[in-house]
Amino acid sequence: MGRVDGKRIKNEVPMYLLAPQFMTQRNDAMNMTTVDIPIEPLRKYMNAKRKEGHHISHMALIMCAYAHLVGEYPSINRFIANKRVYEHNDFSVALVVLRPGNTGNDDTMAKLYFTPEDTIFDVQRKIDEYIEVNTTGADEDSNALDKWMGILCSLGGLLDFAGWLLRLLDRHGWLPRALVDASPFHASLLITNLASIRTNHIYHHVYNFGTTSVSIAMGNMREVPKRGRDGGVELVRCIPLGVVMDERIASGHYLALAFARMKDMLAHPEQLEQPGTRVAALQGQGR
Repeated sequence: MGRVDGKRIKNEVPMYLLAPQFMTQRNDAMNMTTVDIPIEPLRKYMNAKRKEGHHISHMALIMCAYAHLVGEYPSINRFIANKRVYEHNDFSVALVVLRPGNTGNDDTMAKLYFTPEDTIFDVQRKIDEYIEVNTTGADEDSNALDKWMGILCSLGGLLDFAGWLLRLLDRHGWLPRALVDASPFHASLLITNLASIRTNHIYHHVYNFGTTSVSIAMGNMREVPKRGRDGGVELVRCIPLGVVMDERIASGHYLALAFARMKDMLAHPEQLEQPGTRVAALQGQGR
């Protein structure tokens, strides 16, 4: 019986089929880096779109660039489960949202679905709709994660057994689709915007439970030294992204090329107004 959330990859080079045998957990295989995104091209673009009546956020630009990246570099949408390599059936993003009146302990988390063909306007619309539902309480049944957590917490002394059972089912791909759909641990990407709470970027771990192989944490804007054309040093204002990757899904060279391409997209954000290129079709469709 196959997994409901991914397709098994069997025709990979031996190194990547064998790597999960020796690095059995995601925290065995975490690589971390900082990707600095110059903010000036983003601000110019956002200001221009605002004059046209379009609100575009930094978060939407980064999510859209990453969605397009999945179309061009599909291996970043892979995950390892039970020592085997899979590709996600779709592209989903787990996002943390703070509710109004938050005291630090009242955030929620759920998933958004995108496709590589989504434009920046599609991505912004999906984010706005998600935040509206999850912060205003417009739909009390909208956040399935909150419901599942309530059920688990009600088990009392059986909680340890339930946790063990969920990990077992997850390892073998036997979790029911309803739980996989609700779980933010079963996503292509985890992203959090720490700048929204005026915090520096961090390197957010990837979880051993679930299927998320990449996490990105946006932090406070910072100035990054860069060699100028005259040979001197100039400071460039950037949004730092703390990126953590499961190195078992692709080679370091492949990942470096992918994030270099992402930086290029964000240096010319107008290209995100066009659908992205899909070089290898995903099995499912964004929602």
